[in-house]
Amino acid sequence: MKKITSLLSILLIASACQKSNNAEKDLIKKADWLIGKWHNKTNLGILSENWEKVNDSTFKAKSLFIKDKDTIHNESIILQQKGETLTYTTTIKGQNDDKPIRFQLKDDIETELIFENLKNDYPQKISYKKAANNSLVIQISGIQFGKPSSEKYTLAKTK
Repeated sequence: MKKITSLLSILLIASACQKSNNAEKDLIKKADWLIGKWHNKTNLGILSENWEKVNDSTFKAKSLFIKDKDTIHNESIILQQKGETLTYTTTIKGQNDDKPIRFQLKDDIETELIFENLKNDYPQKISYKKAANNSLVIQISGIQFGKPSSEKYTLAKTK
């Protein structure tokens, strides 16, 4: 009887660990809809983000804002899952001494990911929302110069 109880205990623990590992792997899958090329062309210039899957736990992106032939904004992004934590790491050329800034996933809804870093000067919050007609809404927000501030960008999927 002891052997059966021990065997059942081991099976239950193994099953729980397997479910936990699957749940961990599923976290980054909630962001699969980001994969692809996104852009928005305005009279101010072209904003683009190109997301690709590196492996089962990491996505990377390049975000550019180009006006005429000048690159005004050049950002590298890594979305990475470690354990049960999903981290959005951004490195913007010419800002923060070119050092990365990390944001942790705060909320995830089926069509929206919200990342937060309350210690960052601005923004403190970055959200990606899957919108209608193959579009993506990116919003950065927080306190800037002592006042609430927010910027919103809508991009269309090209590939």
